[in-house]
Amino acid sequence: MDIPIMSDLAARQESPEILFWVGCAGSFDQRAQKITRAFASILNKVQIKYAILGKEEACTGDPARRAGNEFLFQMMAYQNIQTLNNYGVKKIVTACPHCFNIIKNEYPALGGSYEVIHHTVFLQQLIDEGKVKMKENGSFKGKRITYHDSCYLGRANNIYEAPRKVLEALDIELVEMKHCRSKGMCCGAGGAQMWKEEEKGSVRINIKRTREAIDTGAGIIAAACPYCNTMLTDGLKNQEKENMQVLDIAELIEASME
Repeated sequence: MDIPIMSDLAARQESPEILFWVGCAGSFDQRAQKITRAFASILNKVQIKYAILGKEEACTGDPARRAGNEFLFQMMAYQNIQTLNNYGVKKIVTACPHCFNIIKNEYPALGGSYEVIHHTVFLQQLIDEGKVKMKENGSFKGKRITYHDSCYLGRANNIYEAPRKVLEALDIELVEMKHCRSKGMCCGAGGAQMWKEEEKGSVRINIKRTREAIDTGAGIIAAACPYCNTMLTDGLKNQEKENMQVLDIAELIEASME
């Protein structure tokens, strides 16, 4: 894919409308790379002027801070803030709730203040403005889909409606899990849990959450976070549910738009 790089635009003295913050998962995880491509494809189709930092983008430092390594977090954050401020970035869109939360809520204290939007909210705006239109008979029309609330999107930032409104635009049957919205349940990866072994218990969190999704009778679990995607996909494998899949909201939209 031909993706605009911030340094190339700056060399031409151009500035993008938005900076697409890809994040570590979206850059290096093979599954999450598909989400990145789907979202970039949407941006290309609606002809929004955007750019990514490319090799200048470093990890936000979220896992380091959540795991208690404040020194490492601040080092990474200052590096990113310097890069963003050098380019005069004002508006950032990201498909990762962890990147979204930390840049929006925790970077300002270190001198990095930006308008930060999660991709589900951005997609809802594009649909509301009529820039993203759905096919008459999209591939997901009438399908039963359940949405999993990411902790860093839902409880941490109160974003519950946007992802659901985007899904409703697909003309699907949206079914809720037992624990949803503000009573949603973690996939088991947040707060740097992704990088450590779980504590001893009777059942893994991602397995318990996946069972809730299976109980809805949905064929697709819609997610809006690369961590959640990994954990729920692992959960489906564990439960041997080969007829169910986990898809990011960007992937659902990209496959259904005109």
